[in-house]
Amino acid sequence: MRVTMATDAGHPGRTNEDFAGAVPCGMVLVDGAGGISGAGEVCHHGIAWYATRLGGALLGVLSEDRSLRDVLAEGIERVTDQHRDTCDVTHPISPFAAVAMLRFSGGTVEHLVLGDAVALVGRASGGPVVAHDPREVVIARSFEERLKDVPEGGDEYRRLFMELRARRNSPGGFWVAKDDPRVVDEAVTGECPADDVRTAALLSNGASRLVDTFGLTDWPGLLRLLETDGPAEVVRRVREAEARDGVATDDATAICRT
Repeated sequence: MRVTMATDAGHPGRTNEDFAGAVPCGMVLVDGAGGISGAGEVCHHGIAWYATRLGGALLGVLSEDRSLRDVLAEGIERVTDQHRDTCDVTHPISPFAAVAMLRFSGGTVEHLVLGDAVALVGRASGGPVVAHDPREVVIARSFEERLKDVPEGGDEYRRLFMELRARRNSPGGFWVAKDDPRVVDEAVTGECPADDVRTAALLSNGASRLVDTFGLTDWPGLLRLLETDGPAEVVRRVREAEARDGVATDDATAICRT
């Protein structure tokens, strides 16, 4: 087994809010998000703290004989309890995160995705398993045109962002890890035989945009790139595409097991 990882902060001078880690039985990626103006008054810990604590909690129990949904539910509950008494954990602008997990045990490779992260499993017998949840992307795109000419940080910008956040963790909206462990019922899950798995990877949406935003390769091509050149090359090509197309950067993380 060989695990490689690359991560790069999307904004110079700002903390990288992605987390990724591995243990012998699997891998976890947490893509933190949430803060807008005033978020520090709601939660003084911040997004990176939430992502790191949740990622560590998940890695700590990944080997236990429980479903990945139960593992994630416990992780959300545990981290929420760590700041429930000091922060407004239910506030719309308190930290939240997309989560992706892979577990290798009992002759199977299991995956779970909640939010806009991606899990990829390359198989010897056919095309890759691509686990992702498009709901947040679809809903967010409907707001992009409305936000395009609105000055960032103003009242209208904040109003539109709050309207988008109101769609989070609600029927007809999109689902992420935050303060309510019941969201795990909305996670995308699945498994495949371990002896058919060649490569397995997790990507934050800042890294998966090489495929789903820029269209510079497809999912099988991305897996081949991970196998031959590694996660750092994926991140490098994302940054190159962002600079070429004038697209705002985002934290980009990829972790791969070959």
